[in-house]
Amino acid sequence: MGLLLKILVYLYLCAGLQCVHQMSWLACQFFDEHVFLNKDNHTETQYIHRDAMLQFGQRGDAPVNPHTITFLVMGSKVDLRGYVEGVEADQLECELRWYSTRGIQVRWPGHGAQDYDRWFTCTLKHTQGLFTVTGFLRHTPAHPPPVQEDYLSRPAIGDRDVVATAATMVLQTISPSVRATLQSQQKLHCQFAIDHRGPNVNVEWYRQQRGERTKLFSYSGRSGQTQGSGVVPKGLAGGDASFALPPVKITNEGTYVCSVSVPPLFGSLDISLNIQEPPRVSLNVGPALSLPEGGEQKVVCEAEGYYPLDVDIAWFQEDPRVSGMRVGAPIPKKLQNLLLSSHKHSQEGTFSLSAFFYLTASLADSGSQFTCVVSHRSLRMPVRKSFSLTVHEPSSWMFNITVIFTVVLLLVALFMMLRYLHSARQESMKRKPY
Repeated sequence: MGLLLKILVYLYLCAGLQCVHQMSWLACQFFDEHVFLNKDNHTETQYIHRDAMLQFGQRGDAPVNPHTITFLVMGSKVDLRGYVEGVEADQLECELRWYSTRGIQVRWPGHGAQDYDRWFTCTLKHTQGLFTVTGFLRHTPAHPPPVQEDYLSRPAIGDRDVVATAATMVLQTISPSVRATLQSQQKLHCQFAIDHRGPNVNVEWYRQQRGERTKLFSYSGRSGQTQGSGVVPKGLAGGDASFALPPVKITNEGTYVCSVSVPPLFGSLDISLNIQEPPRVSLNVGPALSLPEGGEQKVVCEAEGYYPLDVDIAWFQEDPRVSGMRVGAPIPKKLQNLLLSSHKHSQEGTFSLSAFFYLTASLADSGSQFTCVVSHRSLRMPVRKSFSLTVHEPSSWMFNITVIFTVVLLLVALFMMLRYLHSARQESMKRKPY
């Protein structure tokens, strides 16, 4: 009995602690709108940045800051706070905006909705890009407006007004920006929630590349029909609209749009897919290079198979005998006599580049270490490839061989000359008369 009591007390305290730390308000920027017709009778929108508070509570709660606009988000089946649980307020960027149904006159099927509801969106972004959450807030005025409102005739919101709202639909992604390597398997996260059952929901995925928009998947809640692939239809019932990419290729790079619509609301999330393939770095010499004094060697550092294009290759020379000194160690010398090849473009879309120089062996450079350093945005740290140089004098046995070869040539020449003279003398003796 005592153990059960302790467990109940523990659970009570944990629940109380969670409530204490649950976010109750958040400072936001409200992008108010002044929409008007210009002199050419074209619609223009002027955005006005205003300070606002996003406050969670119940109708009638006193505003946390009575000197600014308060958007009071009352309890509903969709809880915005659940999507930012465990995140500190200073790690969030909050934006509030008007939302226009663009003339779609459909009453929201949720509890208490009216034909004259006003709509706002609330976007919460993690400052380090870990997630994006977009919520739709419905505000029902205390009295119906005398005339039908639209985006050209919105009522003004005072600096100290409290706008009571309820969250009706939420979209979330925990992958607003995805960095992928070639042939990797990637899943673009998209989750949604709606405050009522059996919604007439439509889900679509698009890819945007260089101004072109390609539909990848679509689902109609009314008909239950799907087109395309990448999304598991069974997951849509639970709000999971995540999109699974095939093994990544260069052509997959772009911005992916997950859109969810329940009339009169239409929401979308942009997810950028950036491909970064690291270079494979190699040298045309081994880790130890030995040359005779005066000998020459072309040394090549090649970076292959990287994407995107920008890469930096540099060569450095240092003496390892002094590089380990704690004080006064010289900085490695950057070689200036580098030559670069032209960029090579492979069929899969990656690039290759080589940087080379011609090394003339000198006894003064013997023991030096030469290092190729390759930097690319796909690398957390540059790739380094090195070799050590040993320079030796021409060996004595080579000298001896040269001398012996020279002597042999002289002896052969002398032998041939003597043979010629002997032959000439005998010919002369034969012609001499007795």
